[in-house]
Amino acid sequence: MIEKLNQRDIRILKIGAVCAAAILVFWFASKWLDRWKEARASLALLEDKLELIDVDKAKRAGLMSIVPVFEMPKEEKTQRFLFIDKLSEQLKKAGIKNQPLQVVSIGKSGQAGYRLLRMKCSAKCRFTQVLDLLANLKENPYLVGVEELRIRIDKKKPQEVDMDLTVSTFIK
Repeated sequence: MIEKLNQRDIRILKIGAVCAAAILVFWFASKWLDRWKEARASLALLEDKLELIDVDKAKRAGLMSIVPVFEMPKEEKTQRFLFIDKLSEQLKKAGIKNQPLQVVSIGKSGQAGYRLLRMKCSAKCRFTQVLDLLANLKENPYLVGVEELRIRIDKKKPQEVDMDLTVSTFIK
């Protein structure tokens, strides 16, 4: 059948094949260009979000100062020692003379794989010292929470209070 075609027909077939190939290239290129435009728009949106998040060093330091620090829980003996050491340091910093810390209980926690160690601290101090301690507890990287705080005022010396503080930490 190709032998029956003259030069003009062969040239028309070649031009048709080139046009069909051009149409396919144009179709794939337009699809690729649409995806490219979507990707660029998405990138611009993400860059705008990053621009909003990016803050100067002073502002970042201010934000980081209000976020409590946290260390991942360790084995029970290690975590207990670290927690008692840091809590004793904080009590000393607040000027509170306390009785030795006591383990109240070790129980299940809401977090899978961890248990909760509760420690109790009893002390006689001024009310302002209790407030200082509570304000600085967020600096303890092992503290999970304040479970209980009892304050009893001495009627003879209203400046002094008896404090019972129960705090907790995670252990493995």
